[in-house]
Amino acid sequence: MKTLYLIGGAMGVGKTAACQQLKRLLPDCVFLDGDWCWDADPFVVTPETQAMVQDNICHLLNNFLHCSAYRNVVFGWVMHRQDILDALLARLDTADCRVVCVSLTCTPEALRARLMGDIDRGLRQPDVLARSLARLPLYAALNTCKLDTTCLTPAGTARAIAAL
Repeated sequence: MKTLYLIGGAMGVGKTAACQQLKRLLPDCVFLDGDWCWDADPFVVTPETQAMVQDNICHLLNNFLHCSAYRNVVFGWVMHRQDILDALLARLDTADCRVVCVSLTCTPEALRARLMGDIDRGLRQPDVLARSLARLPLYAALNTCKLDTTCLTPAGTARAIAAL
């Protein structure tokens, strides 16, 4: 049986770093970052582009789920609303699959420090701070396992997810 890990969280909470560690930790694992399916300049959010990114994600995830080379499929993306998770799950072939939905969280102070470090290094634009902090409390309402990464390294976060 395959396992599909859907890892959500606000920008800067540690999704990509944890998913990269999880990929190395789990046997026969593939990782898809949702941002890879929608990396555009300018970044335009419209109903058309939102539908396109969900189609891209579902197409790739279903291909991974159908591929016999993989036992574990890891997907990381912001996924800050239940309807986003539900829409993805409705389009994925999870009949022979265990699905693990996790929302990574941290304190606002930890998120601010992480994002400011990225902004100072030129990895993120300053506007990400307000957007990410605004999304952070939304994860409490989701039907997911919550994992506080405030005091965890990416490797520690990956080990906690793998133990679920």
